[in-house]
Amino acid sequence: MNHLLILPILFPAIIAPLLAMAVRHDIVLARVFSFAATLGLVLLGCLLMWTASDGQIRVYELGAWKAPYGIVLVLDRLSALMVLLTACLATVVQLYAMSGWDRRGHHFYSMFHVLLMGVNGAFLTGDLFNLFVFFELLLIASYGLMVHGGGPARFKAGLQYISINLIGSVIFLMGLGTIYGVTGTLNMAHFAERISQVPESDQAIMAVGASLLLVVFCMKAALVPLHFWLPATYSNAPPPVAALFSIMSKVGVYALIRFSDLSLLQQGGPFAGLGTQWLMPCAVLTLVVGAVGVLAARSLSLQASFAGIASIGTMLIAIGLYTPEAQAAGLYYMLHSTLAVAALFLVIDMVIVRRPGAGDGFDPKPFPNQGFLAAFFFVAALIVVGLPPSSGFLGKLQILHHLKSTDDWPMLWAAILVASFVTLLGFSQAGSFVFWKSSADKKYSPTVGEERQATECESQPLALPATAVGMAWALLVLLTVFPSPVMNYLEATVAQLFDPQQYINAVLEPAKKAGL
Repeated sequence: MNHLLILPILFPAIIAPLLAMAVRHDIVLARVFSFAATLGLVLLGCLLMWTASDGQIRVYELGAWKAPYGIVLVLDRLSALMVLLTACLATVVQLYAMSGWDRRGHHFYSMFHVLLMGVNGAFLTGDLFNLFVFFELLLIASYGLMVHGGGPARFKAGLQYISINLIGSVIFLMGLGTIYGVTGTLNMAHFAERISQVPESDQAIMAVGASLLLVVFCMKAALVPLHFWLPATYSNAPPPVAALFSIMSKVGVYALIRFSDLSLLQQGGPFAGLGTQWLMPCAVLTLVVGAVGVLAARSLSLQASFAGIASIGTMLIAIGLYTPEAQAAGLYYMLHSTLAVAALFLVIDMVIVRRPGAGDGFDPKPFPNQGFLAAFFFVAALIVVGLPPSSGFLGKLQILHHLKSTDDWPMLWAAILVASFVTLLGFSQAGSFVFWKSSADKKYSPTVGEERQATECESQPLALPATAVGMAWALLVLLTVFPSPVMNYLEATVAQLFDPQQYINAVLEPAKKAGL
């Protein structure tokens, strides 16, 4: 077996308790160990992508127990891509957190690596129950990160976030129990093989179980009408944590793609297309709600949260076509939106730190480094909106091209283009209030306390935060400059997804050959 497959889970599992017990009292050592571990995950992600690029699906049998009787990890092109994306985003966020956010609460780096372990496990697991386990693991870590730094508003939003996710966990368990009761398995490949063999008397129960899982995955992906948890959570979380959380909604999208492409899109099966007919209209509504939310929001963090919702809608419009070409375009846009929204949250935090008494509200008060941060916000907003020549523009262009094959393409084109314009309008309004009007406000007279805070802000270096944001933008530039090799990989990834039998054979064939 290739032991590389378990390292994205094992590595954070080792480093998290080490940071909690051995070096938690020395912030410098904690930063060094944690950043080295995160860079190691980036190298590991590159190695896994190179390994998966030959098109072979690799299976890691824990304890040498063969599927479907044992727990397995599965590496294909999509899981390798998601592990690398997670590692790159984690590197950007940690570099930013080292500028001071890691000092605002206890055990930041331990929770950070537990969350990475959960996310990587969700991308690599070949078992639905272990998908639930890794979901819970990343959520437990996210609860701690959500309230990092304290504050009543953050604590209240954290309680709401926990409550909603506990409800989701109960629904997830109900779906798993129903599926196991009908099929006798929770291994994804085994389930995909057995779902077409469910007797007619059990098909209604099976449909209920599968629908419950789809509801949970749509909730994790923040798809309308199950998006209600995201704006309050992301806008009240520490901005670096909200930037890291941008990968968490993609775990829901990944689970939705994996479950649908592997099990629910089999031609001729009794559950072919179950629930998929609702994905496109919900995706359009998600895009509209996100765009209107950006325009209506009265704080920069809330705008970024709704921009994340809009990006999920755009991505799922492409995925909802369920054609290989459109899904490849959707995955390209997913890479863009994850990094772009994360960078926007980080830029907003740079503004918040330097606006004593105003925070991220639309309150025109002058603040230090205003011109520099105005330029940063301008670039971050244009990238999130997807204006040329950004990777978001290329992603939307590909999505629009593939939408022409549908009968409803005029309506879908209008939704994407109008939503982009509305989002741009919302960010323009924010920029006008926060940066332009505050520069023109000559009558404003800061209090003594605000002057002292402003002096402290001016002394805080911008080099490390700006470097972290620049790193995210550099990755987006690579997506823009090298779209052809990226799309070649994504097209091969989707071709692999649309051949579920290859996945099923890779996971189950060893047990069949052994006569089990």
